[in-house]
Amino acid sequence: MTIKKVLVANRGEIAVRIIRSCKEMGVETIAVHSKADTESLHVMIADYKVCIGPAPSNQSYLKKENLLEVAKFYNADAIHPGYGFLAEDAEFAKQCEENNIIFIGPRANHISLMGDKIAARETAAKVGVPIIESVENTLYIEESETNDEDFPLLIKAASGGGGKGMRVVDSPNDLKSSVQEAKQEADAAFGDSSIYIERFIENARHVEVQVIADSHGNVIHLGERDCSIQRRHQKLIEETPCVFISNKLRHKLYEDAIKLTSETDYLNAGTIEFLVDVDKEVHYFIEMNTRIQVEHPVTEMVTGVDIVKEQMRVASGDELSVSQDEIKIEGHSIESRVNAEDPENNFMPSPGVINQYIVPSGLGIRVETFCYGGYKIVPFYDSMVGKVIVKGETRDEAINKLKMTLKTFYLNGLKTTIPLHLSILENEEFKKGAFNTKWLEKSNILSSNKSVQN
Repeated sequence: MTIKKVLVANRGEIAVRIIRSCKEMGVETIAVHSKADTESLHVMIADYKVCIGPAPSNQSYLKKENLLEVAKFYNADAIHPGYGFLAEDAEFAKQCEENNIIFIGPRANHISLMGDKIAARETAAKVGVPIIESVENTLYIEESETNDEDFPLLIKAASGGGGKGMRVVDSPNDLKSSVQEAKQEADAAFGDSSIYIERFIENARHVEVQVIADSHGNVIHLGERDCSIQRRHQKLIEETPCVFISNKLRHKLYEDAIKLTSETDYLNAGTIEFLVDVDKEVHYFIEMNTRIQVEHPVTEMVTGVDIVKEQMRVASGDELSVSQDEIKIEGHSIESRVNAEDPENNFMPSPGVINQYIVPSGLGIRVETFCYGGYKIVPFYDSMVGKVIVKGETRDEAINKLKMTLKTFYLNGLKTTIPLHLSILENEEFKKGAFNTKWLEKSNILSSNKSVQN
């Protein structure tokens, strides 16, 4: 492998996770950090550490020129962007290439193509992957008379994600104002006010397929993940395998994910996201994430494949270490994203000093974090303080193991989402797999959830 030194252009648990895989491969690491992250765990465990600016991300983690200068000064072979920040910035990937630095991710043109949801939809349709019917002429639908049977509709931002610029419209009276609100939010979040409108699927599940492709013509999938437990389009709990789909539909998802990856000549790791219409047992392409995902550990737990290491091999020009025939999906894995937020107070961020931090451990338990006792959670970034991932032989065993693990995750001094996650795991509908992307918001779990001291 040609990569000997990697600059990790990120922070938090994903930076820690990347650094650990690099060290296992004998690769040196450079941690960059803002002034607010000086004491973060990823800074402590890296071989080199460099402060790149003040706390605001646009003055530190998003400063492309600073990251490239550090990479060149320390003779880094490659940059791993993790997720968020510059992970899906095509211009940054291009600048890395121009400076003879390997970008551990897809090519810039693929980031551009799949980063534009409209272009990605068109690409999927061209290769025969089903998409949800859309209204291409937004101006027309705003000004024309629509009927109640046309609704509900879903407005989406053409760029970005995370629920920004997304609106569900239930009636014609709300359409025009919702379009304007979505455009404004998309412009503020992504600098692009472009939107599109598609039919809203009422009973939908969010299912995604992990793919990896190398430069030798090998494309593999690592199974699917069910990410339907969401609040305001933000994932809270993810699991694999998906409990409700048939094997026939499962293999169709795999087939379409491989087809889209192969036909676009995609390189490195990516995730093909689908909406599955439970009532009709059909699926539709949503988007492709051209990076490693927050929820990737559940896939690693059931396959035994280290996705970061595969990213490194592919970026070096090597072949994937495994073939599709060698991949076996065993057991069931669930991930809980633990955020420093107060569920009783509209999920307000809860920064502060962690007084007590005891991380659970045991067979089939994995905790990814950048925190420790005495660490101060700062208010400048995403509120996630860690991820708890478990594996059981069955889904029931995995649910019970995750409940036990969360109950023994002592994180005192902050409000967290752990009580909410326990309420979800103890809910009978969740246990039966009877949920969709709107289930949590329509249930009484959010209103009835009572915070407890962790």
